[in-house]
Amino acid sequence: MLHRSLVSLFLAAVSIPATVLAADAEPDYTSDYTKYEYRVPVRDGKKLFTVVYAPKDTSRSYPVLMIRTPYGCGPYGVARNNVQRAAPTSDFLKAGYIFVCQDVRGRYMSEGVFVEMTPHLDVKNSKQDIDESSDTNDTVQWLLDHVKGHNGRVGLWGISYPGFYAAASLPQAHPAIKAVSPQAPIADLYRDDDSFHGGAFMLAANYGFYAAYQPQATPTDEPRHWKEFDEHNGDGYDYFLRLGNLANMAKLIGNNPLFDDTLEHDSYDAFWQKRALTPHLKNIQPAVLTVGGWFDAEDLAGPLAINRALRAGGKGSNPRQTLVMGPWTHGGWIGQQGRALGRVDFGQNTSEFFQKKLLFPFFEQYLRSGADAKLPAAYVFETGTNIWRQYSAWPPAEAKPRALYFQAGGQLNWTAPTEAAPAFDAYVSDPNKPVPFIAYAAQGMPREYMASDQRFASTRPDVLVYETEVLESDVTLAGPLTANLKVSTTGTDADWVVKLIDVYPADPYLLPEVPAPERVKHADSTVPLSSMGGYQQLVRANPLRARFRHGFDKPEAVVPGEVEAVQVELQDINHTFRRGHRIMVQVQSSWFPLIDRNPQSFVRIRDAKPEDFKAATQQLYRWRDQPSSLSVRVIE
Repeated sequence: MLHRSLVSLFLAAVSIPATVLAADAEPDYTSDYTKYEYRVPVRDGKKLFTVVYAPKDTSRSYPVLMIRTPYGCGPYGVARNNVQRAAPTSDFLKAGYIFVCQDVRGRYMSEGVFVEMTPHLDVKNSKQDIDESSDTNDTVQWLLDHVKGHNGRVGLWGISYPGFYAAASLPQAHPAIKAVSPQAPIADLYRDDDSFHGGAFMLAANYGFYAAYQPQATPTDEPRHWKEFDEHNGDGYDYFLRLGNLANMAKLIGNNPLFDDTLEHDSYDAFWQKRALTPHLKNIQPAVLTVGGWFDAEDLAGPLAINRALRAGGKGSNPRQTLVMGPWTHGGWIGQQGRALGRVDFGQNTSEFFQKKLLFPFFEQYLRSGADAKLPAAYVFETGTNIWRQYSAWPPAEAKPRALYFQAGGQLNWTAPTEAAPAFDAYVSDPNKPVPFIAYAAQGMPREYMASDQRFASTRPDVLVYETEVLESDVTLAGPLTANLKVSTTGTDADWVVKLIDVYPADPYLLPEVPAPERVKHADSTVPLSSMGGYQQLVRANPLRARFRHGFDKPEAVVPGEVEAVQVELQDINHTFRRGHRIMVQVQSSWFPLIDRNPQSFVRIRDAKPEDFKAATQQLYRWRDQPSSLSVRVIE
C-alpha cells in the first residue's frame, strides 16, 4: 500500500495529500471553507465518518471531489479546519469544490470491520452484501441529499490505497460519479503489486508497513502518528539475514492478522483471486484518469493493470479513459517536483506539468463542463530523452515486437544465437550470501533503488551480465518487457531476477555531441549528454520464483538439472537508450532484502529452517535450440 518505505509520512503525504509543491508560497484558503463532520449511514446500517469542506460562497453551485482512505481524515473536530490538505492541488481550492474525505469502514472513526482489498460483488442480493462500490454509492447519494450547494456531479481520486478505493467505485458506479482518477492504485496485491512480485514476497517494503499498520477497534481517532519502524542498526540486509525465516519476522511484528494473512497465502489462491479488482472493471461509465509512476516501487503494476482492464471493459464502457505515467516514485506527482530521482535528472518539474495540464483540466471538464482537456489514450513521460509523449493507445501501436538475445562472452544483440552445440553460462547462488538490491546500508526500501547504479552487482560472480555494443543511434523501448529464459538449477526451487539497465558512456566527453532524436527534434526539450560516466541505471527489474513457473496458483518443485523455459514479466517502460550508451541485462537469483530469500529447496518458505537454505548452481542456456532473450517493443 502507500509509501511502505516511508511509513512515518503516511498521514502527511497521502491520507489527505499535501496540496502544493511549495505550501509556504500559497495563500491560506481556510477562511473560504466551512468544515462539517458527518456519520453517513450505508445500506447495512454501519456509519462511515465523513468530512465535508464546503465553500462559504453560496452564490453558485460546486462539484464534489471525494477521497476515501484507510489512513484517517484527521485532524478530527469541526474547529480544526485543514482544507489546505483536503484538495489535490491549490488550483482546486482556487476554483471552488466541495471536498469530501471519508474514513473507510473499520478504520479510524468509521464503524464496521476493515477488510484488506475488499472483494467486489458483482451481484448483491441483500443489504448485507456490501463492498467499496456500494459504500461509495450510498455515500454519494447521502451527500446529494444532505449537502447543499452541489451541482450534482461527483469525482473521486486517491493515491495508493485511496487509489484502490477510487478505482473500486467504478464498477456499478452511481450515476452522479462523472470522473474518477485512481492514482498508484492497488489492483491485485499478489500480482506484482505491493505484496508479491513474480511469486516472491516483497520483504523490505511490507515488513515495516505491517509493523505500523494494525487492525483498529473503531471508532477511534488514534493513532495520529505512525510508529517509526526501527531495524536497530539501520542495515536492512544484515537485519533480515539475522532474523532468518518469515515466521521469525512475523513474531517480531506481533499479532497482526493482516500480515499473517499475507504470509499464509503465499500462492495466488482464492484469498487473493477474489480481491483482484480488474475482473470487475466492465461497462464503466465515468471518465477515468489513471495515474502511475515509472519509478513507483510499490504500485507500478496497478495503474497499468487497471488501464488494460478498462480498455478491455466491453462495448458499454465509456471511451474517455487516459493513462498517465510520469518519472515519479510512489505518489511523487503530488507534493514533489518530480525533477529527479537520485542522480537521474528529468530536466523539468514534471509534477507541476501533470497537476496543471492534466489533472486539474480533467476534473474541470467532467465535473464543471469546463474546456475539453484534450487528453489522449496515453500521456506518458519518456525517460532517457525527458520528453512527454501522447499516444492513441498503450502500448503504442508504433512499438514493434523485437527480441534481444543473450550471446557468448556476455554479448547482447538482436540476432538469435547460431551455436549448434549446447552453450550456457553458470553461477553459484548462495541464499546465505544473497545479492543486495542496493549498494549501501539502508533501512526499508529507498525509493531511488528503481534508478540506482548497478555497477556493484555487475562485478559479483553470482550475477550474469550481458550488454550490447555502444549504440550508434537511439533505441526507444515502449510497452511491456518479458524475459524468456532457458534455465536449469541443481536445487528444487530458484529465483530468476532479470534487470534491464541503461549503461552511460564511460567518458561522455570523448564522444560526439548526441543530438535530440529525429522524431522529437521540434520538441521543447534539451537532452544533454550525461556526465555520469559509466553509470549503470536500473530501468526495470522483476523476479520470478521458479515454483510458480507454471502458474502462480500452482507451486511445483523444480527437477534438478532439467532445462525449462521460464518467463519473467518485467512490467512496462517508455525509455530511450541514447546514442553512445549500451543496453545491459543482468540475471541473478537473489535480490535481498527487497524480496525474501528463496532457500532454493522446495519447502514452505515462511517456515524454512537454516539447513534448507542451500547453495545451487544456476545455468542459463543461449544456443540455437535453447535461446534466452528479452522480448521488447521498439519504436523506430
